[in-house]
Amino acid sequence: MNLKELNEKRGTLVAQAREALAEIKKNTDEARAAELDARHDAIMADFDKVENTIEREQRMAAAEARINAAAEEERKRQRPNSGDSEQRGQDEGEKKEYREVFYKFLAGGASLDELDAEERTILKAGVQSAKEFRAQNTGTASAGGYTVPVELADFIIRSMKDWGPMYNEDIATVITTSGGNVINIPTIDDTSKTGAKHTEGAAIADDGSQDAVFGNKELAAYVYDTEFVKFSMELAADSIFNMESLLGSLLGERLGRIANRELTIGDGTGDPNGVVTASSLGKTAAASAALTTDELIDLLHSVNAAYRRSPKTRWQFADLTLAAIRKLKDAEGRYIWSAGDIQKGEPGTLLGFRYEINDDVPLIAASAKPVIFGDFSKYFVRKVGSPVIGVLRERFWPDLGIAGLIRFDGELGDTAAVKHLVMAAA
Repeated sequence: MNLKELNEKRGTLVAQAREALAEIKKNTDEARAAELDARHDAIMADFDKVENTIEREQRMAAAEARINAAAEEERKRQRPNSGDSEQRGQDEGEKKEYREVFYKFLAGGASLDELDAEERTILKAGVQSAKEFRAQNTGTASAGGYTVPVELADFIIRSMKDWGPMYNEDIATVITTSGGNVINIPTIDDTSKTGAKHTEGAAIADDGSQDAVFGNKELAAYVYDTEFVKFSMELAADSIFNMESLLGSLLGERLGRIANRELTIGDGTGDPNGVVTASSLGKTAAASAALTTDELIDLLHSVNAAYRRSPKTRWQFADLTLAAIRKLKDAEGRYIWSAGDIQKGEPGTLLGFRYEINDDVPLIAASAKPVIFGDFSKYFVRKVGSPVIGVLRERFWPDLGIAGLIRFDGELGDTAAVKHLVMAAA
């Protein structure tokens, strides 16, 4: 399917999912309601797959455009000025090397879909023998099985798990420093004070009751590590994969996970003050295991309109919470969740505001805080340099060891800016 067809299918799936829920009426029996509810969830699972396919196709198209532009630039650079057509065919540039393509695939983060046909051919040829072996009986070694080579796929299946948005400077306010000295952030809340009517001829009060009161927030530099992962010299030398690059990539993702978790639910004692922990109460749900549209509206309006005008104002919740929110309607029977339009660069919204999926936000459960909303520019993330991945070649000699370190802190500068919904106690 092309992007237009995928986007049309995406819209069709949303319509089908909503039709399934629309069939559930007050007099619908429980078995039928459960069947329709399961159908809705299955359709929305297909919707997520299509949405991911669209994003992948867009990344592939962008990558191909970059590669083609670079190749064309290189051809122009190497093309002789004489304009000799026979010579041009020899100046297309040197053939790409396997190691160069493999590095792009593994260390560069490119998927197989983002490689062009030539690069995929080179990558495949790097692990497959040019010779073809036949065997009398591949199951018996002495009957010919010895001649059958064992093939290794030219890709590795990596299990994936989204680790959230809180380390992203597009979400929070990021302060990057070279050292880890404590940073003091002055604060002031003057919103409860206002002016007063003045009486002609009367003296202006000077009792100190209206003085501004300042506060302070601190950002430290807490350190987290991945522990050492050891691998043998033989594995490093013989593996088809560059083990340093592969393990370094995996450890980098581990650091991303711990950073997002602490910046989301850290307790603030020897750790960052996570945004859920630091947020203030906006709404208490009536139930312990279900949300309502009215409760989300109340949470939205518990955050002052001054914060709601910020470009970084949005919702955060786990993916499973979004699955429950997708089924909610307003008083007019309209769904409060909107799918957006990937083709136009329009993100999905909830009650008119963007949302971020953060699976470190607690799930819906008794006394949990499954939804937060507000201006995340008031949450400060302090980074000390960049995450570091180090390889030791002597300590574990002849084997090697690799580990990662990250230094950061986080604090909500203004607790009125981000508020949470808490579920009822069991």
